[in-house]
Amino acid sequence: MLLQRSALAIARRAAVAPAVRRSLATSAVRRDAVPDTKIKGIKEVKTVDDLFGPGAPAGTVPTDVEQSTGLERLEILGKMESVDVFDMRPLDASRLGTLSNPVLVRSAGEEQFAGCTGVPADSHNVIWLGMTRERPVERCPECGSVYKMEYVGPQEDHHHDHGHGHGWKEPKTMADYVKPEYW
Repeated sequence: MLLQRSALAIARRAAVAPAVRRSLATSAVRRDAVPDTKIKGIKEVKTVDDLFGPGAPAGTVPTDVEQSTGLERLEILGKMESVDVFDMRPLDASRLGTLSNPVLVRSAGEEQFAGCTGVPADSHNVIWLGMTRERPVERCPECGSVYKMEYVGPQEDHHHDHGHGHGWKEPKTMADYVKPEYW
């Protein structure tokens, strides 16, 4: 009986499995047949049109450098030349920021978020603080460290309205109810 069941199981497996298995096939691309397209360096980027990749030659798979566009392309070109385009270094966590000497957070946009982990670093869980151009200073409610947004973007701003209309006011926070002398 046991032998009969084993024979049936083997027969089922053999009926499902193909008689000839396909081997792994690869294809090689002749590199001498591909036209040489020069990738511009970050110093050669002058306009937005320079941030479009050349694309891959027909019949090949594009690399990130060949297919990336916009800010992604700018970041890749910067990394190729050891330039940190977006300044991704961590903030100074060696000291407690004060109102007279805050920890500076650089931003090229209208608003910037910074994560405070306390002083010394990792003293408390990450608390995210939001800073804007109108309200550039924020204080961590856990450790009291003060952060200030330093705007480094373009000075002329044509889109400052944010689509909120002329009567829009920033929402109130607990900082609006603190006496001015405590600021």
